[in-house]
Amino acid sequence: MPAPIIRIDNLRKTFGALTVLDGLSFDVAPGEKLALIGPSGSGKTTILRILMTLESISGGHIEVCGEQLYHMPKGAALVPADEAHLHRMRRHIGMVFQHFNLFPHKSVLDNITLAPMLTKGEPRAKAEARAMELLDMVGLADKARAMPAQLSGGQKQRAAIARALALQPRIMLFDEVTSALDPELVEEVLLVMKRLAAETDMTMLLVTHEMGFAHEFADRVLFFDRGQIVEQGPPDRIFTAPSEPRTQAFLRKIIAAGHRV
Repeated sequence: MPAPIIRIDNLRKTFGALTVLDGLSFDVAPGEKLALIGPSGSGKTTILRILMTLESISGGHIEVCGEQLYHMPKGAALVPADEAHLHRMRRHIGMVFQHFNLFPHKSVLDNITLAPMLTKGEPRAKAEARAMELLDMVGLADKARAMPAQLSGGQKQRAAIARALALQPRIMLFDEVTSALDPELVEEVLLVMKRLAAETDMTMLLVTHEMGFAHEFADRVLFFDRGQIVEQGPPDRIFTAPSEPRTQAFLRKIIAAGHRV
């Protein structure tokens, strides 16, 4: 078996007296498509934010691409990572957020080329050529010169996906990327993600309440509750025959709300 591309060991995260992640451990294989599901407040988004180094950790260790994320070697010891180490490790990971986070004063094309030019020193011509390839892939080649305010919500989210891909990360994180969209715009974003999953070997972690999409997308599903993994397994088993009462109760509520699994 190949070495995990992500290894999370005894991870803890607290906010004051509130424990959000409580001794969490799991591995992610290279190229694996992982769906994280569970009730709001169960710690799913916190995991993605920690992987993106947007939140610090309270305990435990994380390895990404064979290296410690929040620690670095100093002599024979591991010490807390400095900003230079974190900056280098971030290059392995891209993230698409719930609320797009596009720069409103820059065109779609400039939103996508900015990071490769600033962080990798890419010439503008190279960055723009790659950006146009990505915009074509997400169906927005005709919107390259548009400003974000001229886009629909679904188009903004597709532009955000292209922007995250521009740095060619090995790992992509998707945090509730359809939850801010009107229902009729959800499918256009999910179609782009299905294409990414089918056509690339990127490792992908998805936090979602779209259970039907998680069922189609994922190689493995992790059900979270109260900062711990309650149950995990292939989508067919988790969604059709979950073994844990908490998973069963969660899915009953999802189905009762009219969502497909």
